[in-house]
Amino acid sequence: MSLIRQNYRDISRQISQYCEEYDRDPASVRLIAVGKMHPVDKIVDIAEVEHRDFGENYLQEALGKIAYCQQNTVFGSFLNWHFIGHIQSRKCRDLAENFSWIHTVESMKVARKLNEFRSGKPLNICIQVNIDTEESKSGVLVEELPDFAQQVNTMPNLNLRGLMILPKSRSDMLGQRAVFARCRELMQDLNSRGLQLDHLSMGMTNDLEAAIAEGATMVRIGTALFGERPPKQT
Repeated sequence: MSLIRQNYRDISRQISQYCEEYDRDPASVRLIAVGKMHPVDKIVDIAEVEHRDFGENYLQEALGKIAYCQQNTVFGSFLNWHFIGHIQSRKCRDLAENFSWIHTVESMKVARKLNEFRSGKPLNICIQVNIDTEESKSGVLVEELPDFAQQVNTMPNLNLRGLMILPKSRSDMLGQRAVFARCRELMQDLNSRGLQLDHLSMGMTNDLEAAIAEGATMVRIGTALFGERPPKQT
């Protein structure tokens, strides 16, 4: 068994254990394997054991991996590709045409362009929320979220599924749980206003337990699965 497959088995077992501890159905938590800057053969390694959800941060890198898997594997057309990086509006056509999920919608300009360029099955999206009001991070501000979500929800080629957050790093479990609970409450508030959101994209390696405890349905794991990222090529 390869190291990556062993990591995958260990992480999947850990997710199941946390779900049992917090009375969650393990099937309700989706592992997004983040392959940022890792070669495509690592993607293929766990796709061969029937993992199907992969996250990427950089569009051109992702397009190469998507094309390789579609052309060289029997499962390429069955993979779900999740874009979890910052979105440049000029790249919205490629995003709309090649991804199953976009987790980082945080401007109306981007939402409109994704809606314009998507055809066929509506594109699953999450709104990125700037949960800690950090100037250095993207995301819709909490006070602007209800109006933003209602507008996005009217776009016919987008399927608004949930919220995504990248909170500040917190080392204590109580602090981690508090911010994830806040995101869950925001989704509940939107649903009370007539929306039908069902996903919370939150939690990575260092705060996985807290995220699952507070209702995460998609957790984004990279280094713990694929190992340390190689340096970015310039």
